[in-house]
Amino acid sequence: MQKIRILIYLLCSIVSAQVFAEEASFKQWQGNAEWPKTDFSKYNVSPDEILSGGPPKDGIPAIDSPKFESPAFAKKWLNDLEPVIAVSHNGHSRAYPLQILIFHEIVNDKLGDEYIAVTFCPLCNASIVFDRKVANQVLDFGTTGRLRNSDLIMYDRQTESWWQQFTGKGIIGEFTNTQLSELPAQIIAFKTFRQHYPNSKVLSRNTGYDRPYGKNPYRGYDDINNTPFLLKGPVDKRLPPMERVISVSVENKSRLYPFGQLKNTAVLNDEFNKVPLVIFATDTVYSALDQSHISASKLIPSYTVFSRELDGVTLKFVLKNNKIFDKQTQSQWSALGAAIKGTLKGKMLKPLIYGQHFAFAWLAFKPDAEIYMR
Repeated sequence: MQKIRILIYLLCSIVSAQVFAEEASFKQWQGNAEWPKTDFSKYNVSPDEILSGGPPKDGIPAIDSPKFESPAFAKKWLNDLEPVIAVSHNGHSRAYPLQILIFHEIVNDKLGDEYIAVTFCPLCNASIVFDRKVANQVLDFGTTGRLRNSDLIMYDRQTESWWQQFTGKGIIGEFTNTQLSELPAQIIAFKTFRQHYPNSKVLSRNTGYDRPYGKNPYRGYDDINNTPFLLKGPVDKRLPPMERVISVSVENKSRLYPFGQLKNTAVLNDEFNKVPLVIFATDTVYSALDQSHISASKLIPSYTVFSRELDGVTLKFVLKNNKIFDKQTQSQWSALGAAIKGTLKGKMLKPLIYGQHFAFAWLAFKPDAEIYMR
């Protein structure tokens, strides 16, 4: 088995897994000095599922006062093909480079009138954006330093409840079983973001922290033959655990589209749980988890997912001369879901909630997921 070299900037020694609590209950932690607010009498997970990731509470610091700059300025330090999390809401668009998120994992932000948490778990390759408002309260999130199924466990500073990043669900404390609302987001190349959102903003490296932005502390992790770090329990054998997948959820059902099944596919028309959808391939991006420097890493595909329903019509998309058209009107579309030529020019497809993760993570939390096969 190939050894996994994981260098975490905040640690000065190799991190070993350790069980957070061996007892059958979390109640013993009530009044814990590290977690004075957490109500450990409420939980929905087993203590032995939670492991220490190495850093302590807030050892990986969230960004609470993010600063932004123009794409033209960010171009001085951000490579065209580096991956960014693109978020748009009511005419406001921002890019959050993974080269920054990899050292902070959470950005607490406000986009227009929307309070959002932009999150990235490197071990699961999970980029997820949440609405921070819960029951008319705006929450601020930080990192617990703990993992479950190799995934980041967040906490909110208001009640110190613990939340699973991959599912957005409260697992310990006052907000146990509370579900955060996930917001549409895309992983695309900085160049693609800049072209489609020229008047937008990019998260600045001026974070208030001294970190080697642009470097990857998880060198060599992005290898389909690797074993997930700190994953406790069996691995679903239907897919290689480190294979990248697109996950799509409709109500309580989910389907995974393995990258291997999408190879050489620029447009995929499909239907899942009665929802017609389309997957577009965008520009390739550098992996954030391959080489020591992200800009020297291997190129990987990136995809966007949209509903095919527009104004009561279910569109079907085709690729002609490397351009996307719908069959019904022959309008031309961008891979970001915008009609750029033809009778539908100016129209936008509705983005679906989806993710681009490592297969093991999705299957660990949602083992009933279907897997798309040609």
